[in-house]
Amino acid sequence: MNAPASICQTTRDPVDKTVDCVVVGAGFSGLYMVHRLRQAGVSVQGIEAGYDVGGTWFWNRYPGARCDIPSLLYSYSFDRGLRDDWRWSEKYSPQPEILAYAGHVADRFDLRSSFLFETRVTAMTYDEGAAVWRVETDRGDRFAARWVVAATGCLSVPKAPDIPGADSFAGPSYLTGLWPHEGVDFTGRRVAMIGTGSSAIQSTPLIADQAAQLTIFQRTPNFSLPARNRELTDAEIDEFMAAFPAYKALLDSGQPALPAPPEDWQPTEAELKERAEALWSGDGLLALIALPNLTKDPRINAIAADYVRDKIRQIVQDPATAEALIPRDYPLGAKRPCVDTDYFAAFNRPNVALVDLLKTPIVEINAAGVRTTEGQYDVDAIVFATGFDAMTGALLKMDIRGRGGRSLADAWAEGPKTLLGLQVAGFPNLFTVTGPGSPSVLSNMIVSLEQHVDWIADAITHLRATNHTTMEPDPTAQEAWVQHVNEVAAETLYPQANSWYLGANVPGKPRVFMPYVGPGYKVRCDEIAANGYEGFVLG
Repeated sequence: MNAPASICQTTRDPVDKTVDCVVVGAGFSGLYMVHRLRQAGVSVQGIEAGYDVGGTWFWNRYPGARCDIPSLLYSYSFDRGLRDDWRWSEKYSPQPEILAYAGHVADRFDLRSSFLFETRVTAMTYDEGAAVWRVETDRGDRFAARWVVAATGCLSVPKAPDIPGADSFAGPSYLTGLWPHEGVDFTGRRVAMIGTGSSAIQSTPLIADQAAQLTIFQRTPNFSLPARNRELTDAEIDEFMAAFPAYKALLDSGQPALPAPPEDWQPTEAELKERAEALWSGDGLLALIALPNLTKDPRINAIAADYVRDKIRQIVQDPATAEALIPRDYPLGAKRPCVDTDYFAAFNRPNVALVDLLKTPIVEINAAGVRTTEGQYDVDAIVFATGFDAMTGALLKMDIRGRGGRSLADAWAEGPKTLLGLQVAGFPNLFTVTGPGSPSVLSNMIVSLEQHVDWIADAITHLRATNHTTMEPDPTAQEAWVQHVNEVAAETLYPQANSWYLGANVPGKPRVFMPYVGPGYKVRCDEIAANGYEGFVLG
């Protein structure tokens, strides 16, 4: 597997240090967390595996990588000056521009000075006698910290292909989540793409532009909505900036962006078909708002899904290929829909072919390429678009041990359990940003991570002001929250898909719906804090 070749460790001596807080990760969560803690007078040490800031946008540099939320919304809201001196160029910003934005934030607030880069946390052990975390890294560092914030991201651990012979291919192979930073030139090559998730859908048209032949191996077809990406105009940016105070007030209130329909709302089929037109408007994931109860009402979902299916049939010229690309086994939105530019149209190119693995599964990868039950496909390069160990992968990759030496892996053996997605019982003073049991991946991540960082910073400030040493969930309160998360998920269509929301893409991972889909999450968090952190034990 070709890893990012441009990443070389710098030489430095191990650090042995006591700080108030260790923050793991220099993505958007970690950057804002360090900023908030420093503002509060908390001594902080950031630790980041990459050689610079950016988190998932540092690693995911595959062709076509870009956000699926409009750029103007995929931005921090906490600082007016930061908003004023940054201008997004496109409706959906590409990875290089998002990475540049992260760098700009780091420069503006001098955040790099608080981080150790090219460093991975290998172990975190809670010392009950001293009430501190002992944090160790692969560079021999040792930190003692009262608090630890895991700002490790929900999609930060790429899932290696679990295909027989994956390491036996003689040519170069690439994992989209660990793309070489110097880029890859596929000109004139025969390329196999394994997987049809978001990274494959975004990269397919661009790789097809270069490759002599691109063969896409698809196990599960995906719903994808058109981005209709374009440059942003000055007028659009000015309009957004003028409306920003109202937008910010809405975020702070925790209220939904649009009023929910009445409980007895029963739209006609004609009305639903008209609303479904919004799915092809170029609003991406925001277009789903046009169909309230999409992930709750099977009738509404079926009409919307049929609309997308018909669009695929209209775009893809070969009827057999079109039918193979159409999702049928799960509701629209039960897996995160993709947002694309010319993905389906790419299958009209003479150099692009689809292999339906539901009909002809992969038998093995060998030195020459990919062998299915139908035959051998010799290729010059393989791209593995095999997704992530989502939401829990980064946390479980570190050896985290709480009270009594119990590992987080053991505590989560039957699935992740948290209170609000912010803390885990038995692991005092360990905070997780957008952890399992919070809206996280079902929301605008920038909005969710800002809300979590603010809550955590306020909690630490409260602990310091009231001379409390520890904070962790009451086990009963945690179990009640986990049950609530499961109950509200069961009222939706989400569990009907074998998605990474459930951990279904990772063999052996417990099947538990991890995000929170209920209403009023921020209001609930604020009320708990206002009530003296009700449900948490302050020691």
